[in-house]
Amino acid sequence: MGSNESSPVPVILPIQIMRIGQLVILCVPGEFTTMAGRRLRDAVKDVLISGGNGEFNAKVHIVLAGLTNTYSQYVTKFEEYQVPRFSGASTLYGPQTLSAYIQEFQKIATAMDPMVANKGSHQTNTLPPDMLDKQIGLLLVVILDSTPPGVHFGDVSSDITANSDFRKGSTVNATFHTACPRNDLLTDGTFALVERLNGDNWIPGYDDDDWSLRFKWSRPSKLSPESFATLEWTIPEDVVPGVYGLWDFGASKPLIGSIEHFTGTSRAFAVR
Repeated sequence: MGSNESSPVPVILPIQIMRIGQLVILCVPGEFTTMAGRRLRDAVKDVLISGGNGEFNAKVHIVLAGLTNTYSQYVTKFEEYQVPRFSGASTLYGPQTLSAYIQEFQKIATAMDPMVANKGSHQTNTLPPDMLDKQIGLLLVVILDSTPPGVHFGDVSSDITANSDFRKGSTVNATFHTACPRNDLLTDGTFALVERLNGDNWIPGYDDDDWSLRFKWSRPSKLSPESFATLEWTIPEDVVPGVYGLWDFGASKPLIGSIEHFTGTSRAFAVR
C-alpha cells in the first residue's frame, strides 16, 4: 500500500522473519486470531520445507511474535471477517488482509533460500514513514533539579544506623537527595546498587535489575525542584555474609548548563 502520513492508521507495515536453527519466528504488526495465525504459519511452513535446499524439514517450529515493530489492530481469516464480531470489525484492511500477509511472508520465506537470497529479489525500498516528530508528548520537560543549601546531589537524607547488623530476609533502606530519573535513564548502568566489601575493594552484588532491590523516586511537591531516591534492599536468603553498602546513581539538570552525573553512598552495614 502507498504512504499517506495523514492517515490515522499505519499504511505501510513492516514484517520480518527471524530464524534460530529450526525455530522460525514470524514478526507480525498486529493481533492474529487463532485460525488466522495457523493459516499463516502453515503457509510459511510449506514454503520453507519445499524450498530452502533441504535446510528445513517437518520438525521446523514456526511461531508468531505479535505486536512487532508497529500495531495495526486485528487480523482475521476471510470467514471471520464476514461475521464482524470484535476481531473481525477491528481488521482494518478488509477481508483479504490475511491473504496479503500470507503472500508477503511467503515471499520472505522463499528469499530465505540462499539461491534466491543471492539474487536480491527480496529487497524493498518502501519503508514506514518516521512519525516521531509528529508525536505529542504529555510529559513535562525537566526544567531544574536542586538540593537544599549546603546539600549535594547524592548526599544521604536518611542513612542506615551506624554499626547496623542485618539478617537474611530483613530490609535495609536509605534515602538520598537525587534528581529526576528522566535526565538520564541509565540504560547502560543502574540507578541503584548493592556492593559488598571484598578486602579493600567494593564489588557489585545487586542492581535495579534484581527483584530484591527497589529504587523509589519521589518529590516533596509537584512544583518542587528537589527530589529523593529511596533504596530498599530485601536481603536474599542466598546472600554471601559480609559488609555491604547501598549506592545511588543519577543525573541532575541545572537551570543553565549541561546535565551532570552524581553518585551517593550509604553507611556500610553487616549481613550475617
